[in-house]
Amino acid sequence: MYVNGQLIFDDRHFRDHHECGVPVQVYWGKEHHDIGYVEHISPSYIKMNNIFYSRKQFTFVSRPGY
Repeated sequence: MYVNGQLIFDDRHFRDHHECGVPVQVYWGKEHHDIGYVEHISPSYIKMNNIFYSRKQFTFVSRPGY
């Protein structure tokens, strides 16, 4: 499906991770910010760990097997 460290940005990517229960790591710039499972997807944010992350402000990375 996705390789460890692959950038995810498309709605389809986030839906795949949500449906398959694949963890996503969140970066703010080059700093690790959070890791967890996608709870909700919208055009402007991703909800993980009950926190809303702006898709424009943060970078999302696939972490299968985490």
